[in-house]
Amino acid sequence: MSYLLSAGLKRIVKTGHLELVTHKGRRFTMGDPAAPKVVVRLNTAGIARRLLRDPSLALGEGYMDGEIDMLEGSIADLLELFARDIGTGDGSWPMRALRAVRFAGRRIAQLNPRARSRRNVAHHYDLSGRLYDLFLDPERQYSCAFFEKPSDSLETAQRNKMRRLAAKLALRPGDRVLDIGSGWGGLGTYFARAFGACVTGVTLSTEQLAVAQQRAADPALAGRAQFKLQDYRDVAGRFDRIVSVGMLEHVGVDHYRTYFDDVARLLADDGAAVIHTIGRSDGPGVTNPWITKYIFPGGYTPALSELLPIVEKTGLIVTDVEVLRMHYAWTLAEWRRRFMARRDEAKALYDERFCRMWEFYLAGAEMGFRYQGLVVFQLQLAKRNDALPFTRDYMTPPPRGTIAPVQPRERDSAIGG
Repeated sequence: MSYLLSAGLKRIVKTGHLELVTHKGRRFTMGDPAAPKVVVRLNTAGIARRLLRDPSLALGEGYMDGEIDMLEGSIADLLELFARDIGTGDGSWPMRALRAVRFAGRRIAQLNPRARSRRNVAHHYDLSGRLYDLFLDPERQYSCAFFEKPSDSLETAQRNKMRRLAAKLALRPGDRVLDIGSGWGGLGTYFARAFGACVTGVTLSTEQLAVAQQRAADPALAGRAQFKLQDYRDVAGRFDRIVSVGMLEHVGVDHYRTYFDDVARLLADDGAAVIHTIGRSDGPGVTNPWITKYIFPGGYTPALSELLPIVEKTGLIVTDVEVLRMHYAWTLAEWRRRFMARRDEAKALYDERFCRMWEFYLAGAEMGFRYQGLVVFQLQLAKRNDALPFTRDYMTPPPRGTIAPVQPRERDSAIGG
């Protein structure tokens, strides 16, 4: 099995330098000897068989369970080596065949009725808040930051992201804002505090809700923010602005029409929405099976070709699309650096296997954005062509430290262009 595995790896590894050590001590070297070397040890015979059969699943499981150890370099170095050489392709023909099978069954895997959506959210987001405090910024922004310059800290880059979202929404005091997938409430309370908006946030995570409601209780917000444990499909009312950050990835392909129909239903006639989601630049695909099993069950990152045809059927107008490239790779790199610096605290919360799982997740996601076609889409939507200004100048947020314009919105008129 080790010979077969090494032969397969030699067809993949070209620009990197990989040394494979088997459980019996045999060594196989492949790739470019001039490149930095990564040395991996397989501790059991079984992991070699599983890597041959289903590498996308077995690599993460083997690392989590201690069947794979890194002798030189880190798991991030190994994943970067593979991601760089495989790119947006699918590797060998067995991997392509597995992908085809998974693609055929993806609609079943991504069925997310209300009860299943709640369970899927709890799997990841109802982990201890102390875990997320190890690597997130104080606002617990668990989505792509925006780095205006390389020297930006994570905290600055996350504030940049929130400011840019507010600018794209053309947010003004008194706006009724719906935040779909409101997380720990950082974005919603920012809109309420800095712009005087009246924010309603909905989440399916009890852990997130508790923190968000605590934030909303701040007397300085004057009751302008409220958060509910509610499925987006059950929200009622009309809103001037709708924002959704990092939630569409949990909807599933069979539910996109429902999702955008609900955005249209909830959005005021002169309103605007911004949907921020991880996406893929290489067309429709499948979720990595390890990610589905251990990190985000029911999740999927869509291609634009899967979203825009559905949006067109809802009566919504696509007023702008921005593609953020590399910003999430930089965000994840900083999350991973912070997590590793406090890894012992994570181990005290959970265990060694959990820490290895989290290392693999953060590193693998980062490499997906660096080399494998993952990007972030920001879709701006409206119901009327005149609902927003006619040039993009307003999308540039005001300088840091300033807040929104002071003019309240007139409910019955469009924003001037």
